[in-house]
Amino acid sequence: MHSDQPPIRSAPDMTVPDDVNTAPDPPRLAVGRGADFYLENGCVVFTAAYHLNRGSCCGSGCRHCPYEPRHAIGSTTVAQHGGQA
Repeated sequence: MHSDQPPIRSAPDMTVPDDVNTAPDPPRLAVGRGADFYLENGCVVFTAAYHLNRGSCCGSGCRHCPYEPRHAIGSTTVAQHGGQA
């Protein structure tokens, strides 16, 4: 982790600073269908629903990337596999 990045917080007090979020709405913690992310071993894992709402691939190698080709910045074609790893 770079020293200029804020630490990942636990779910109860998690906030997303305005200058970090580039999506139209702040990400929603996964609590059910359509959630944007969940926490796994202290890491934020974005869901396919979040990426579809984002509109294109970020190229970061995300587990639930729903685009084809996978992990290619700017990809907008939704893959048949639906973003499952």
